[in-house]
Amino acid sequence: MIHATGVHIAGRWEQGAARIENRNPSDLTDLIGEYGQADAALLDEALAAARKAQPLWWRAGVQKRHDVLMAIGTELMARAEEIGRMVSREEGKPLAEGRGEVYRAGQFFTYYAAEALRLHGDLAESVRPGIEIDVRREPVGVVAIISPWNFPVATPAWKIAPALAFGNAVVWKPANITPASACALTEIVVRQDIPAGLFNLVAGAGRDVGQRLVESRDVDAISFTGSVSVGRGIAASAIANMTKIQMEMGSKNPMLVMDDADLDLAVAHAANAAFGGTGQKCTAASRIIVHEAVHDGFVEKLAAAAQSLKVGHALDEGTQIGPVASEGQLRLNLDYIGIGKSEGAELLCGGDRLNRRTEGLFMAPAVFAGTRNDMRINREEMFAPITCVMKAGDYEEALAIANDSDFGLTAGIMTRSLARASHFRANVRAGCVMVNLPTAGTDYHVPFGGRGASSYGPREQGRYAAEFYTTVKTAYVAAGAPE
Repeated sequence: MIHATGVHIAGRWEQGAARIENRNPSDLTDLIGEYGQADAALLDEALAAARKAQPLWWRAGVQKRHDVLMAIGTELMARAEEIGRMVSREEGKPLAEGRGEVYRAGQFFTYYAAEALRLHGDLAESVRPGIEIDVRREPVGVVAIISPWNFPVATPAWKIAPALAFGNAVVWKPANITPASACALTEIVVRQDIPAGLFNLVAGAGRDVGQRLVESRDVDAISFTGSVSVGRGIAASAIANMTKIQMEMGSKNPMLVMDDADLDLAVAHAANAAFGGTGQKCTAASRIIVHEAVHDGFVEKLAAAAQSLKVGHALDEGTQIGPVASEGQLRLNLDYIGIGKSEGAELLCGGDRLNRRTEGLFMAPAVFAGTRNDMRINREEMFAPITCVMKAGDYEEALAIANDSDFGLTAGIMTRSLARASHFRANVRAGCVMVNLPTAGTDYHVPFGGRGASSYGPREQGRYAAEFYTTVKTAYVAAGAPE
């Protein structure tokens, strides 16, 4: 049973200073529950508890940290069906995606359970005789985690797991759209044998709880995933205390379709990347750049693929695209449809609100053609089931269009040419490159992140996570004490 409260402070559940409603975007008459909101006093208590608990956790040792993380991961994977259903109910992704997200979250914890045992140091020879040098990694301290609603279990998992594995304490502010998922993950974590206050859940408004959190001198590091505008505000606030920051923000991911591509495979991957998760993925393919030789055939097939997708209740059998996560997000999506039309783009299909058997936030996936890279719909992250097709005369033009962006998270190319694929991998400005694959879909054991406005600070995931969640200490030791 998942607690109907959104606040866990210093080892105990709190009702919070206020309550918010949580409704199912597939069926707005379905009230999932009311969830608590932290205030300044509760946040300050959480920070104090985290500061006290962190050294106890570090001294508990690597085996303890391994065992706790392994238990969390194992339970998440075992309960993927149950918790995945909750994720789908409150966020709107189809059940298969919700189930898969929770299972993947479990894999993050089991992976970092093993990494806790591999936190090795180095020995070095000094240039001075009789001196040994020891280099080791230690916890950064108290980590503030601010996570988004689109992956309400997986994204916090890939932040929380390394934070705990490397000996830190956590104060987590989840998105208010998905409080039930946050509570489910929190229940599993705090059930373990960990110091009270090591892990704290402080749901609340960004302007109140979030701002106070990032301005706090009791926070040693901030890991944030969200919008560029919020990320810039966090960076400005954090610098006053010289707080370490790691941020994953916006994207405008290109997929190139070349004249030698398998067209049916390219359409399948483009539709998957553009519309999976209702387009609410930072890795979604929102700019599709197509060689003029195959442009018309590709566009026709992509529009047909988009129209064939089944939009419906997230828990219904056969649903391929669920609802938009919130009323506010749906309004933004529909605004971008209007913007695209006003800019002269051709709306081939979709873009309208749909009625289904339940009162939900459903939208038909949209394909724009005849777009230019200077249009707002190709410059701004829409976070919607909307993709924009551009025509390129050759590979060089397509690559130039792909790189003409403030963002640089993922980029993909569909081609049979090994030489072209190799050139693309070396020259596209993106943190993750996909060859003959969708732009969405990454593994949990390798680094994730981008360039430009997409990312700031050390990479997330894999062994590279240690760069953010630890600090390096170099010790010089003389061979013997003086007489």
